[in-house]
Amino acid sequence: MLKTVFFGTPDISVPTLKALKNNPQINLLAIVANQSKKAGRGQKIKNPPSVIFAQKNNIPCFQVEKVNSDPELLKFLEDQKPDLFIVFAFSHFLSEKLLGIPSLGAFNIHTSLLPKYRGAAPIQYALLNGDSETGVSIQKMVKEMDAGDIAHSKTVTISPTDNGAILYDKLKDLAPSVSEEFITKLLSGNLQYTKQDSDKISFAPTLTKEDGHLQFINYTAEQIKNRVRAFDPWPGTFCFLEEKRLKVLEVEACNDNLKPGEVSTKFQMLKIGCREGSLRLKSIQLEGKGKSDDISFLNGYRQEIKQLS
Repeated sequence: MLKTVFFGTPDISVPTLKALKNNPQINLLAIVANQSKKAGRGQKIKNPPSVIFAQKNNIPCFQVEKVNSDPELLKFLEDQKPDLFIVFAFSHFLSEKLLGIPSLGAFNIHTSLLPKYRGAAPIQYALLNGDSETGVSIQKMVKEMDAGDIAHSKTVTISPTDNGAILYDKLKDLAPSVSEEFITKLLSGNLQYTKQDSDKISFAPTLTKEDGHLQFINYTAEQIKNRVRAFDPWPGTFCFLEEKRLKVLEVEACNDNLKPGEVSTKFQMLKIGCREGSLRLKSIQLEGKGKSDDISFLNGYRQEIKQLS
């Protein structure tokens, strides 16, 4: 059995954790996760999903602030001498010293087809760029972020109707089978590594709320549509009506001949010109109001809409 330590925190990691726990070839020694944080209106301490999984299954769990210098964790690893580290959605860089501990190496599960979309937001960037496929890659970890050789990968199709939430679930469901196949190859000695092509590297840096600000004059209708898909549910997309934030929840292409930034409310539909093409803002939510379709919104909004910024 492979003595394995899992590093990961959020919901996306839990199905893979479950697969590892149930794998008869894996001895899951411990789970390493981020510290619990305050959440919700009551600001109560909430344990992350991987920690809850550890508690329910009586698996030792280390919640660390600084993974490379946590004395309790380092002592545990020194005593247990693990064979394998599996890392999935863990927001800490592992030092070279830590990466050198497991006898078979440390491997990272990444939700893109590396070398595409190295970084924190690969799911959103695949949608943002209108890709037709993405996948899950497992790469042997090195000091540089997401730069190690690829040990195993699997592709998934991106549907035109997929948004961030749907694609997240697709990849969450795919990751356990990818990890199982990887472990089978590792144990049988059939693991073959592929170096990442440096000419094909692209990055998916961390997103902020301001990334969701739709600038219609700067982007084509297709690019805006992809932004709405990619940033659903987070960080969400918005523009400004007067000085109020208008969330844009759903859009569709239209044939109206509008100049970039020009607004039309004919037939009680809210449409706007983009750098190229035009869009109907089909589902929206004005700051302080509930979600509605554009027709209902315009029926209740008595002022003339001259621009959206």
